[in-house]
Amino acid sequence: MTVEQGTVLAMLGVIVTCLLVTRIKPAFLFAGAAFVAFQTGLMDLADLAANFTNSSLLTLVLLILASTALEKTRLISWVGQQISAGRQAYVIAKLGLSTAFLSSFTNNTAVVVSLIGAIKRNHHHAPSRLLLPLSYAAILGGTLTLIGTSTNLIISSFVEDIGLPALGFFAPSVIGVAVLFGGLAVLIPFSYLLPDRDDNEQDELPYFLEARLEKGSPLAGKTVHENGLRALRRLFLAELIRDGRTIAPVCPETRLEEGDILLFCGDIESVTTLQEIKGLKLFGQHHMNGQNLAEVIVSHSASIRGKTLKDARFREQFDAVVVAIRRGHERLAGGLGNIELCAGDTLVVVPGKEFNQQQQNLKREFVLMNSLDSSARLDANRSMLALAGFAVVILAALLEWVPLVKGLAGYLLLLVMSGMATMSELRRRFPVDIVVIVGSALSLAQLMISSGLSAKMGDLFISLFNGWGMYGALIAVYLLTLVLTELVTNNAAAALAFPLGYSLAVGYGADPMPFIMAVLFGASASFISPYGYQTNLLVYSVGNYQMKDYLRTGLPVSLVYSGLVLALIPRLFPF
Repeated sequence: MTVEQGTVLAMLGVIVTCLLVTRIKPAFLFAGAAFVAFQTGLMDLADLAANFTNSSLLTLVLLILASTALEKTRLISWVGQQISAGRQAYVIAKLGLSTAFLSSFTNNTAVVVSLIGAIKRNHHHAPSRLLLPLSYAAILGGTLTLIGTSTNLIISSFVEDIGLPALGFFAPSVIGVAVLFGGLAVLIPFSYLLPDRDDNEQDELPYFLEARLEKGSPLAGKTVHENGLRALRRLFLAELIRDGRTIAPVCPETRLEEGDILLFCGDIESVTTLQEIKGLKLFGQHHMNGQNLAEVIVSHSASIRGKTLKDARFREQFDAVVVAIRRGHERLAGGLGNIELCAGDTLVVVPGKEFNQQQQNLKREFVLMNSLDSSARLDANRSMLALAGFAVVILAALLEWVPLVKGLAGYLLLLVMSGMATMSELRRRFPVDIVVIVGSALSLAQLMISSGLSAKMGDLFISLFNGWGMYGALIAVYLLTLVLTELVTNNAAAALAFPLGYSLAVGYGADPMPFIMAVLFGASASFISPYGYQTNLLVYSVGNYQMKDYLRTGLPVSLVYSGLVLALIPRLFPF
């Protein structure tokens, strides 16, 4: 073994060991390896820079940034509404198919982030019964197209880097469809084994919100019960104001009329819940169009203290609209615009363009300001524009009219110019970790191949699997990638397993595509651990899951997924 091969092997050993036994972020480890390679002369600056500007990596970054607007469209609201009624099996089937479809064309992590709130708001099923199936469906949907998950694009980067023809947009689609339906067929019955935990506690409903029945509202003429306004999760209808007269408490049999003002108590997700109810207009909704919500606390020295929002001319003074107020656990009364503000009141606001540019004024009036993860939905017209624009970009790429990276760059520019996405949102969403991991991993994989280390490792595997043949080696590559995915995250697994899979194909004199597909699907096969895939980690704490929940539900899904992948790869991608 040469010095160069020994150095690369040592770097690999350090990365794998640290990923397994320490909590050091993968981005730091891979960046450290790239830094060592550059400082020791194993890689020059031009090659290193080329890996960080790879077209597949740029495509991945642009997709993640574009999702800031896509997740605010009414399509997300529509998917959320599909889980509002029906038996659990039917709901999971609808949720699974719609999530998989969304995940196939945009980043699956963004899809899960967007739908968590809708699942928490549904009032028929405990979120713990739906959140893990949501994550699994997003993983399965990510295998449907080349842009469905970051690992697919990372592997596409590796393929182009070694000089092979680029992977097609629908290269993994046939196997992806098979594993999607196979996975859902297992997931639906096994979802009944998930815990039935409901966190709908009324004493945790501090925000005060107001909504009005619009003229021609489909809610008018029906009772509160018939409109489902008594069954909203984490949202309680406290009062009704009609012609200046307050009705409290509001009985389920109370019939609603046009112009009624409904006063709710709820959590921060209630803002989105009320936006999604057709015929109901949230207080300040005409100013809401995709902005990120902010939370402020009124100061003791605030000039607005003791005044109502109208008297304080809140919108004119701060370029922001208040959509919810919280005063400890006190239940407020009267219309939102009639509440006299007190020191310590927490306000949820929809900021305008000038809001963040008046820091001195904000610091004088408010004690604390937080940007919230929740954001207002885009209105119907802007939602259609955002979705239509994205569809045009994808179609143009499929028809080879415009490269996907150019189309996404233009689309992102239009989003910013139209105000559907802001520069501050893009800065927050920029995937620094993914850029560092992918760019560094490309450099490491390049070194493994150019130094001959991956060929040596391939020869070692061939000797170990002597007698098992190419199919045995394919199974070994897939299982190695799967294990790495569960232990050290999907992106790291793809980076570590790809050079080995490619070298095995070269060693056998076989077409590399079966081995590339084994790595691609193995890197997405994270079902039995909350740590292997980001979507699993996202729902871990929200659903209050335990490790046994992943094992009980994910193991059958993983077995069916793996069986289908290993059966179909040799048929669709012959050696």
